[in-house]
Amino acid sequence: MRISFCQGLLTGAIILNLLILYYVSRAQQQMMEKRKELGRGTRRGHSRGPRVTVLLREFENFENYVGDVANSFLRQRPELPFLAVADTSPYPPLVLPEGARLLVLSPSPDQPPQAHRPEFHVQTEFVLLVPDGVELEQPRAIERLIRELEGEGGGPVRLVAAPVLARSAVQCLHLRVNLREWTATYSPAASGSSGSVCTALQGDAVVLIRTEDLFNLSVPLGRPLFSSLFVQTALRGWKVKLLESPCFSANHRPLFSSAHNQWKADTRLKEATGKLMRSFGLKRLLLPDGKEQWYGCSKETPRCFGTVQDDTPDYLYLDRWTPPCCLRALRETTKYVINILESSGVRYWLEGGTLLGAVRHQDIIPWDYDVDLGIYLEDVPNCDHLKNLDSGSLVDANGYVWERAVEGDFYRVQYSEANHLHVDLWPFYPRNGVMTKDTWTEHKQDVEFPEHFLQPLVPMPFAGITAYGPNNHRAFLELKFGEGVIENPQYPNPSKKRLERSKL
Repeated sequence: MRISFCQGLLTGAIILNLLILYYVSRAQQQMMEKRKELGRGTRRGHSRGPRVTVLLREFENFENYVGDVANSFLRQRPELPFLAVADTSPYPPLVLPEGARLLVLSPSPDQPPQAHRPEFHVQTEFVLLVPDGVELEQPRAIERLIRELEGEGGGPVRLVAAPVLARSAVQCLHLRVNLREWTATYSPAASGSSGSVCTALQGDAVVLIRTEDLFNLSVPLGRPLFSSLFVQTALRGWKVKLLESPCFSANHRPLFSSAHNQWKADTRLKEATGKLMRSFGLKRLLLPDGKEQWYGCSKETPRCFGTVQDDTPDYLYLDRWTPPCCLRALRETTKYVINILESSGVRYWLEGGTLLGAVRHQDIIPWDYDVDLGIYLEDVPNCDHLKNLDSGSLVDANGYVWERAVEGDFYRVQYSEANHLHVDLWPFYPRNGVMTKDTWTEHKQDVEFPEHFLQPLVPMPFAGITAYGPNNHRAFLELKFGEGVIENPQYPNPSKKRLERSKL
């Protein structure tokens, strides 16, 4: 078979491309081997370059000592790279000594992307995270931290910390992060004589971490730095070892020279913490002293999720359950409504999934998004909040919104005008011994039932109070949902999102 000129040319081009790909691949492989060899040499202590980059992330533009910190470290260890990191260009501009650099994280349209990415600016094996105002008086202190971290042999301890000024300035904490429940829980950790191992720190400290570990975090330099760092490391099962010594010195403590600047710093810290927690999807913090901090919805804000489609709120698709601030608002609204119904002489009972939650949890189902109560239609005139709701809505003295639902012949009580978390009131009436109503939904549990379930109503614990429910709750629930519903929890619409039993 004769080969044409074009076929020969095409064959030659293919062979040439294959050769180019081969040599490029070989070059890349050789570069990787050189990096590995450099890393091995670094671990053996034979590298000529520095092993640590000093990084200062937390400082305020209106008052800081970044230049002094850089001078302190470079005076003792001039070979160490020093990097100050800011979200935007500081004003007034930082005055940094030779050998120290500023990295601005906010991208600029005239700069390449790597100019604003910190991983391109750190070429050492370790990063030393230092707070503003700290000083290096003992040049060998950094080697002590490196030895401690290397001595852990790649186990769960992936960070080593040293206190600033005194060991008492830092508290070792246990941090448990539950993303499914949007919650982070801090508790005190036990201290040991040779150092403490825990999952978070609170206070003034210097932290050493491997560069590879730092930049394997989703948000390596989020602010506040410690909050961001330890939430992410705790989720990965990493621990931090807090040493008794060495202690790093600091001439600038307190860090701010006036009460006004301290107030400004505290305000910015609060704002940064709120922004960070919302970006991480953490809406409730339980602090070591037992106090709570909330970053979710309130009476003054919209609820944390939008209109529910197919009985499946958006957070279920994220493998999360109802935000705790929403559960808190639902509990408050339920207690409030039940108190008014009872004081008005309106007979009510826990309905549907709300009754199911009371039986299973003595509370709202952890992934539910509203509360359902059945009421006797004939009792509606007894309640001033309900009897005049033929049209429009009523905002009561406590900010709750009472209205007749537009979807059907039932009532709804919203947490506030801004926050539409709600309790639905379903009016039933007896007919030939059966409880019925005039409008029905497409939910399979929305069915008629014998009135004997309500004769009598029985008290049961629910959401921190005693509420009333049907007298045979198992039979009632199995009539509504099917046999075994109590023992087999499931999301409202399994065809859209199923609950994995392994996640219970």
